[in-house]
Amino acid sequence: MAFQQLDPTIPVTVLDKGPGFAFAVIDYGQEHNLIWVTAINETGEIWCAPNPQVRLQGNWTMGRARPQAKKDGSCTAAA
Repeated sequence: MAFQQLDPTIPVTVLDKGPGFAFAVIDYGQEHNLIWVTAINETGEIWCAPNPQVRLQGNWTMGRARPQAKKDGSCTAAA
């Protein structure tokens, strides 16, 4: 198991929770997803979200569209 504090934090969106800042990553090894330790902006809650539920927030300068959650809970990039 490895725990890595992120400095600086990374702005991410956790599906079904909203935007926030990931401040650590936990890696339990090759049989497991990475776990992103994230503070959610709106609620102040801290969630340990599995990798498939985490998306980078949009970055206009880098040309990365903002992620948009679909009704089925999956995510797609919007222009």
